Amino acid sequence: MKVIRNITFAYTIVMGIILAMIFSQVDKVSLERRDVTYYNDQLYQMYEMYQSDVSVDEIEKKYNCNILIAPYAASELFQAYQNSALIMDFSPGDEYIGKIIWDDKADSLNSYKNTFLSIMLIVWGVMFLVGYLFIFLIYRKMIRPVREMSVYSSEIAKGNLDVQLPMHKQNMFGNFVESFDLMREEIRASHEREMAADKANKELVAELSHDINTPVATIQAACEVMSIKYKDNEDVLEKVSAISQKAETIKQIMDNVFQATMEELDKLEMHISDESSELIEGYFQSLKNYGDIILDNHIPRCLIRIDRLRMEQVIDNVVGNSHKYAGTDIHVSFDEYDRLTEIDAENNRFIKITIRDKGPGVEDKDLPLIFEKYYRGNNVKDKKGYGIGMHLVRMYMEKQGGGVECYNDNGFVVELLVRKT
Repeated sequence: MKVIRNITFAYTIVMGIILAMIFSQVDKVSLERRDVTYYNDQLYQMYEMYQSDVSVDEIEKKYNCNILIAPYAASELFQAYQNSALIMDFSPGDEYIGKIIWDDKADSLNSYKNTFLSIMLIVWGVMFLVGYLFIFLIYRKMIRPVREMSVYSSEIAKGNLDVQLPMHKQNMFGNFVESFDLMREEIRASHEREMAADKANKELVAELSHDINTPVATIQAACEVMSIKYKDNEDVLEKVSAISQKAETIKQIMDNVFQATMEELDKLEMHISDESSELIEGYFQSLKNYGDIILDNHIPRCLIRIDRLRMEQVIDNVVGNSHKYAGTDIHVSFDEYDRLTEIDAENNRFIKITIRDKGPGVEDKDLPLIFEKYYRGNNVKDKKGYGIGMHLVRMYMEKQGGGVECYNDNGFVVELLVRKT
C-alpha cells in the first residue's frame, strides 16, 4: 500500500543518514602517533631546567610528565608499561637520575571514549525521534482511521444515519471510507423515502377514514328517515335495517383505522405557499352539506400563507362541529387583524375568520381543554366523535404561522388567524 511504501522509504533514508554519520565520525577518531623528535626536544629542555636548579615538580608540571627518581619502585614502572606510556631515561649531564614517563595514551583513549559516546548519543537521539515519528505516522494513517470507522459503525448501528465519516488526505483506507459513506447516504435516503411514504400513507388513511365517515353518517341518517317513513312496511324496514347495520360496521372499522393512525398525524409535514385569500371563501361555499353557511362579508383580497389542503380541513372541521353540535345557521365574517408579537414583530398581519353558530355553546370548564387531543365535553356525550377535530385545527393553524381562539357569545365562536404574506 502507498502509506506503508512511503513509511518504508522514509525509514530507509533515515537509517542511511545515521549510518553515514557513524562512518564519518569513526574516520575522525584515530589514535595519534608519537613524534619522537618532539619528545627528544622536550627531554633536552628538561635537562637544561634541571641543571638550572629547577625543581622536579615544576618540570613535571610544565611538560605534563612523571619523573621517577632512582631508586623507584618497580611497580610504578610496570604500571606505566601497561598503559603504553612513553618511558625515557632521565640523565642530564650523562648522570642517570631516573625515568621520565609520558602517559599520553590514556588521554587519547579518554578522548576516543568521549567521541564514541557522543556519536552513540546522537544515534540514540535520532533513532528515538524517528521511532516516535513512525509511531505518530502509524497512528495517524492506520490506527486513527480504524478507530473513527469503529465509532462511525457504532453510530450507524444505532440508526444515526446523519453522522459523517471524516475524510483524511492520504488515508490508506480512503477508497473504502468513501464507499462506506456513500452506502450511508444511500441508506439514509432510502430511510427518508420510506418514512415519507409511511407518513403519506398514514395521512391518506386518516383522511379517508374521516371522509368515509361523512357519507356513512349520511347513509345512517337516511336510514333513520326511511325507518320512520316506512314503519309499516316490514320488507322495506328489513332492508333499511340491513343497510344501517352495514353502515355501522363500516363506521366501526374506519374508527379503528383512524385511531391507529392518529398518533402519527402530529408529525405530518406542511406544504405552505402564497395563495389568494379568495380560496377561503371557496372552501366555505363548498360545504353545502352542512346546512346554511352565511358569509356576512367578502374576505379582503390579499396573499396569505397557507397549506391549501390543511386549511380546507381546518374549515371543514370547524363548520362540521358547529353543524353537529349546534344545528343552526353558521355565520362567517372576515376582517384584517394586526397582532403585536415579541417573537415576530416584523410580520404580524393576519386575516381573521370568525365562524359563529347560534347553538348552546361550550361549557366554560371545557373551553380551556377543547383543543386537547381526544378531549370531548360533557354536553356532547350523545354525539359520536373522536375528540380530535379541534386539536387538528389548532395544530394546522399554528404550523401555518397563524392561530385559533374560541369562546361563547350567544353561541360558539371560533376565530381563525391566517397569516398574510
